[in-house]
Amino acid sequence: MVQTVFIDGAAGTTGLEIAERLAGRAEFSLIVLDEARRKDAGARREALNDADFVILCLPDDAAREAVAMIEDDRTRVIDASTAHRTAAGWVYGLPEVTGHDAVANAARVSNPGCYSTGFIALIAPLVRAGLLPADWPYACNAVSGYSGGGKALIERFEQDRDIAWRGYALELGHKHVPEMQAHCDLSVAPLFSPSVIPAHRGMVVDVQLPLSVMAGAGSADALRGALAAFYAGSPMVVMSEPPADGELLLRASGAGDDRIELFVFGNADASQARLIARLDNLGKGASGACVQNLNIMAGLPETAGLRL
Repeated sequence: MVQTVFIDGAAGTTGLEIAERLAGRAEFSLIVLDEARRKDAGARREALNDADFVILCLPDDAAREAVAMIEDDRTRVIDASTAHRTAAGWVYGLPEVTGHDAVANAARVSNPGCYSTGFIALIAPLVRAGLLPADWPYACNAVSGYSGGGKALIERFEQDRDIAWRGYALELGHKHVPEMQAHCDLSVAPLFSPSVIPAHRGMVVDVQLPLSVMAGAGSADALRGALAAFYAGSPMVVMSEPPADGELLLRASGAGDDRIELFVFGNADASQARLIARLDNLGKGASGACVQNLNIMAGLPETAGLRL
């Protein structure tokens, strides 16, 4: 049976990449509003209620308004905004951590933030396993390609080629922090330092661990082994060995990829470790994750249409 999908906010970066992944797939039929109707409230309300699945690629307030416009309890929603990532009644759409069955049976799924995907994929399994403490004040540094900032930031970086690095959220209030804390069951909000580099896509999330002063923390080898076991068999999460040359790269020419790659690095005396996730901020960090969740909710192979 063909199921209908309406992408509200289809003209944005995330919406366009979702549509690309769904193009040519016989399992879905897209409900598309033309330029004249896509901002018309009546046309949007009709599309929101006619669709089997709605994917929201909107600012937070607009996403909340769109959900309120849905009157048909048949319509299932994936929200790519921040609006519902810690909200009651919403399932967090990181199936490797939340559980595939929870996503499959959900009426409302909140798609994770790009940075949050890396942080939670690294930290949540290790806290659950008792190999990292839930009450530690974790620090996380991350860099992302500029496409994660949407059209305005893309335009800024492409017009000003002299930008080499952009640090932001320096007041420590980044919108991803609540979901990072909530979905890792942490008692202390992580200190998160995001930045943007002059590459269109790509992301590295880096969590530094002073193991020698963390009560009950496992060794780097134990952390690596636990993550490998947790994600064994996952088509989307790849556990990689540390490179022999001790370096990781993001390339400005990097192609889209819907997987996430995890690394654990440890020093010689086992006193320190770094947990690193490398992913595409538009792939597993946004559009690829939306399509993965849509596949699961629709009862289809989770990797259908994805770039692996």
